[in-house]
Amino acid sequence: MTTGREAGDTLPADQDTQQGRTSTEVREEAKSVEFTYRGIFQKTLAANLCKHVVMAARKRDWLGSTIQRYSDSPERNGIPAKQFAVIAPDTETLEGHMAKYEPNELDVITCLDDTMADGIESWAWYGRQPINVRLRRGGTLLVISNRSKEELLRVIPQKPWDWTLAILPGTPSLAGLWVYRDDGTDMRVLGAIASARPDIFEMSEIESVIRDDDALGDDYIAALKSGHDEVQTHEIAAGAGAEDTYEPVKLPGYKEMREAIIVPAVKVGEKNPNYRSSSDRTMRPVVNFDTCIKCRQCWIDCPDECFDITDEELHPINYNYCTGCGICAQVCPVEDCIVMVNDLEFVEEGDKDMFPLYKEDRDSYQEWREEKIEKGRIQHHDYFNADTWAWAGSGQAENTPDRNDRTARNS
Repeated sequence: MTTGREAGDTLPADQDTQQGRTSTEVREEAKSVEFTYRGIFQKTLAANLCKHVVMAARKRDWLGSTIQRYSDSPERNGIPAKQFAVIAPDTETLEGHMAKYEPNELDVITCLDDTMADGIESWAWYGRQPINVRLRRGGTLLVISNRSKEELLRVIPQKPWDWTLAILPGTPSLAGLWVYRDDGTDMRVLGAIASARPDIFEMSEIESVIRDDDALGDDYIAALKSGHDEVQTHEIAAGAGAEDTYEPVKLPGYKEMREAIIVPAVKVGEKNPNYRSSSDRTMRPVVNFDTCIKCRQCWIDCPDECFDITDEELHPINYNYCTGCGICAQVCPVEDCIVMVNDLEFVEEGDKDMFPLYKEDRDSYQEWREEKIEKGRIQHHDYFNADTWAWAGSGQAENTPDRNDRTARNS
């Protein structure tokens, strides 16, 4: 079982598994492209992207195939998952790379939701891995985000070599398993890859693929060119970025496993210390304890039991277990008592419990809360919001174009 430290990132440059060459210097060897996405909500998007990478490779007479990480199946709503496209100049090279559990060295990693930039954890539980843990020397991390390079590097771990951060301005496209939100995101991402990494495929190659498909029209080409022209690339020096604190999970060998199947029970009133689900979250609830009427509706309806009850009968949130589903904000009868905020606004706090701050200094807590809401409040409508990433006051949620109007979506 892989742990995320098999790539050459623990080796000196001259001992790299690709003979010390950077990703862009390797021309006639296999290339691996990873798409990290939110399970179920972006599954079809990731599959479409993988398919088109392979089809673009065929335009230069290369071969290719796609795989989904075995440990992500079956997928869970919102839990990070991965799909890969591997391309190679010949059958033998391709088969050699496809025989792996998953690619160990990635030329391109695409993060389809920027809230995963601070780490991902699959349901199979390898621990919370850095988004770029398998990015090879000179590789490219592409993130869909409206945030700046500086903001993203606060959460993306540093590498011991130079690499490239590519930012495609935009908001994550979230849909469902059987309902695909065809909003042009796949085309924009493909255009961005062609711009940032023409060694994977060139713009003319992917454009030819799209034009060959009778089901795809000029609006798809427009979206493709939009991604190509709008992506911003930044060369990141070795050592730049957040501190890499990831420690791979050591899985027991067969001699270390206990006999029989034993699942330790969780004591009543306690939570499972080995299953924390905060990396599933794209947004988090922030509570105004001053306006709470102590109805316990959030505590009753929370599917992950992340609300506690204090002696004052208030309901602080244990963010280690909060998945950011937004149900608490939906059922709360008090306006703005619970507000959903983009999770990347909480880099300093992490999963820290903020209720002690409220007890110690209510004014400071309210100031902290209002600052977070002002920066990252998300319009959250109903249990699933088709436009989750509309910030308050932006009008996006109210003015989202009809999904059947392709021209409006891509304009």
